[in-house]
Amino acid sequence: MTFPSSKKELEQLGWDYVDVILVSGDAFIDHPSFGVAIIARVLEGCGLRVAILPQPNWRDDLRDFKKLGIPRLFFGVSAGSMDSMVNHYTATKRLRSNDAYTPGGLAGQRPDYAATVYSTILKDLFPTVPVILGGVEASLRRFSHYDYWSNSVKPSILIDSKADVVVYGMGERAMTEIATILKNGGSIHDVYALPQIAYISKKAPKKALLLPSHEDCVQSKKSYARAFVLMETETNNPHTRTMAQAHENSFVVANPPYPQPTTEELDAVYALPYTRLPHSRYAKKPPIPAFEMIQNSVTIHRGCFGACSFCSIAAHQGKFIASRSAESIVQELQLLAQMPYFKGHVSDLGGPSANMYAMSGKNKDLCAQCTRSSCLFPHKCKNLNDSHKALLDLYKKALAVPGIQRITIGSGVRLDLLQGSPEEQQYTEQLLRHHVSGRLKVAPEHSQEHVLTLMRKPPFASFETFKTKFDTYNKQFGLKQQLIPYFISAHPGCTAADMQHLQKHLHSLRLQPEQVQDFTPTPMTLATTMYYTKMNPYTGKSLYVAQNKNDKDHQKSFFFH
Repeated sequence: MTFPSSKKELEQLGWDYVDVILVSGDAFIDHPSFGVAIIARVLEGCGLRVAILPQPNWRDDLRDFKKLGIPRLFFGVSAGSMDSMVNHYTATKRLRSNDAYTPGGLAGQRPDYAATVYSTILKDLFPTVPVILGGVEASLRRFSHYDYWSNSVKPSILIDSKADVVVYGMGERAMTEIATILKNGGSIHDVYALPQIAYISKKAPKKALLLPSHEDCVQSKKSYARAFVLMETETNNPHTRTMAQAHENSFVVANPPYPQPTTEELDAVYALPYTRLPHSRYAKKPPIPAFEMIQNSVTIHRGCFGACSFCSIAAHQGKFIASRSAESIVQELQLLAQMPYFKGHVSDLGGPSANMYAMSGKNKDLCAQCTRSSCLFPHKCKNLNDSHKALLDLYKKALAVPGIQRITIGSGVRLDLLQGSPEEQQYTEQLLRHHVSGRLKVAPEHSQEHVLTLMRKPPFASFETFKTKFDTYNKQFGLKQQLIPYFISAHPGCTAADMQHLQKHLHSLRLQPEQVQDFTPTPMTLATTMYYTKMNPYTGKSLYVAQNKNDKDHQKSFFFH
């Protein structure tokens, strides 16, 4: 069954009420690669009537927000699969001309700061109905955060949005618990005891870790830096405490998260009856680019223990890896093989990375005491089980599914994780011979050691070593594949001279990069804290930061010399 999105569809189903209405900045695609679809199916699985409100018009008389009526339990609001500001603007703050999450790639179908705008409208129209914020935009803005697009330190999204609760991270369990409490007659205040939520309180819990106040973060960059260090360190603590931050006369409180889902729990989420198609409301509209890109891909794990400075995946999905069983993945591949649009080619078996599947610490007791942000930086942890055997076995089982003719890996491969692992040679050979569609993406990001250290990335020699093997295998097996390295310009700590050195390194390797990214500060990352404060928050050391357009453009220009 598809989810109703109009009054007519409610009538066709014979529904005289709705339990939950999910509002999203994306077009609705009932596929497990999209968070709103997962939440809709999970809540449906609890016996609830769920309706969807994708990309409502916020500029007219707000009829879209009223057409489905008032939900019995709550509104769930997400800006979409991306932060709406990243979706709208380039690194130089130029307005983008397209939106991959809208039919035809049409831009302008969601507002700036979409989660805040949607939530504010709903609370103004229906002040007594709880509004629950979720998704990347809300999750990473749960405390004071530097907002690149307004060049200001904004308060928690709870303050501006008027929402009742933020569910941060991957929210299936929290949303289920919230729905259960409200369905059983509880109030929104009863929800405040749940893990993995943030809310506003007049007092901070007694044993909470107090972050520097929002006002201090606005007035002092040192206070902002300290708030980030406390928050990141505590987030990486396996025994995370409640955190609280004063905002004028109240506190934003974030409870510790749920444990990472077990394999069985994750399998259950992906076994729900997704149609794997865009909603029927788009039947006569142009294709949705994001769906075209992921329709033939399968997610095999969540989480990332790489902790790159410029990335917020761990802050949202967690540091520890949660993996699906091979049986669950094979079952999804069997469903995919039956889809009318499937032509035999699986475009990705991956997640935040291609090759962290089923990995964890050898001694779990040691992991329980560790607060390192990364299991790979500054060196690979000796307690990390970096075996790629489970992944190789998975590839073999996946290729045996009837109708699956080819599998390529679209997610990025962590070279520093692969190198030195027991199956390094076997995995590299398998990957290059059978799972690359002509071009393999890797992400060395830079060549200069001090920049890579600030990025929490391995030395450039790691990439050079892999390139040598790549070229050797290409020659040995008669392949004509390309290695596509990703690089970032204008990262905090990076100067024009550093970019010139990078350009010389690439020239010596006979590489002309195609995948080039100008650093974009996004909420809740270490690199963004460096960008705003012009210092390393862990050492207090001052950093050069390219902040004006001319300096940023100059750094990027070295890629095209």
